[in-house]
Amino acid sequence: MAKKIAIPSNGDLIDAHFGRAQAYTVFEIENKTARKVEILSSIGLEHQHAGLTSLFKENGIELLVCGGIGGGMIENLKRAGLEVITGASGKTIDAAQNYAEGTLVSTGSICQEHHDHH
Repeated sequence: MAKKIAIPSNGDLIDAHFGRAQAYTVFEIENKTARKVEILSSIGLEHQHAGLTSLFKENGIELLVCGGIGGGMIENLKRAGLEVITGASGKTIDAAQNYAEGTLVSTGSICQEHHDHH
């Protein structure tokens, strides 16, 4: 069965700031291959932990591949049963394919710049 992953995107590139992304590219991973499925719009959900988490859960996402992401968001996603890989950059398709092949490694990096969103 295919695994669905989402990557914050700006066109074909990974959006470096998870919480500001207005779209997430969704890929299905199966047999070491990544296949682009759809683009999820997150306009209006920027920096909304619960809203973003619900968007992913409702669309069957199991894992998020991202560049920069805050610790609070990571905890929220993990509580909802989602996996998170951090520190990715470049093209979304390359990151998805690297994940499919088992060569994408999480850096464990967490954004420290956004403690409060007023």
